[in-house]
Amino acid sequence: MKLFSGNSNPQLAGRICEYLNIPMGLANVRRFADQEIFLEILENVRGEDVFVLQSTSFPANDHMMELLIMIDALRRSSAKRITAVLPYFGYARQDRKVGPRTPISAKLVANLITNAGADRVLTLDLHAAQIQGFFDIPTDNLFAVPVLARDVAKYHDTSNTTIVSPDVGGVVRARALAKRIDAPLAIVDKRRDQPGESEVMNIIGNVKGKECILVDDIIDSGGTLCNAAEALLDMGAISVAAYITHGVLSNNASVRVANSKLTELVITDSIQPTREIEQVVNIRVLSIAELVGEAIRRTANEKSVSSLFD
Repeated sequence: MKLFSGNSNPQLAGRICEYLNIPMGLANVRRFADQEIFLEILENVRGEDVFVLQSTSFPANDHMMELLIMIDALRRSSAKRITAVLPYFGYARQDRKVGPRTPISAKLVANLITNAGADRVLTLDLHAAQIQGFFDIPTDNLFAVPVLARDVAKYHDTSNTTIVSPDVGGVVRARALAKRIDAPLAIVDKRRDQPGESEVMNIIGNVKGKECILVDDIIDSGGTLCNAAEALLDMGAISVAAYITHGVLSNNASVRVANSKLTELVITDSIQPTREIEQVVNIRVLSIAELVGEAIRRTANEKSVSSLFD
């Protein structure tokens, strides 16, 4: 097998190659003067099982085009099988019509990846599980919970920890982590007046005297988590940390987290952290290279991927 990477997350790609003990595939991605993307595969891939790693993070559209163009180049170079590895699937939040005359962009992007020539997709913590059904090719949705659970057990007193979902929609994800560390579950009931803003209304569950850990798949503006942390402390929590798979952290979100009451925000490297994020004292990055690397190995060897989460 061979692993190629676009420009979205070369550090993660390098860690995965190190785990798999294979060299990084050679490709040249550059731009013309008008920013049009040009890509060239610099080694033979005829008959090879090829994996393309690319998160569609900021700038999402540029990274998406890089992925599509690389898939097309590999297909035209006679690769036997092409697997698109998307640690972060950026259009996943647009998984339904939110009003009249609005798109379902997640389905459109799934069609683009399929039509470009991908034979299967490997992704991590989709915002909505039903997005797997948007693809007409085999799609494996990995879960970061095992990685997060090991880190929680290492750095927290699980006997006095409560796992908290920041909204009703994330209960399944939070429950999975709570079950792994044998901890109780609480839920934040919030009202969102407009995108990027939220108002915490109520806490469902007992958090008094507990170390609370907020769990979610995406942190973007950071408003929801920071408001939830304040509400939990007001309800008697000893401390509040957060474990989030995808650290989008757009605009000044990292500053908001730095000035918040969160003792720590743990994110994975599904999105390559910026220098600004790395400089925030209470933000820590956890690598998912071994998880994704093992899933790639099992896919190449036609072994079970789901058994990773047993």
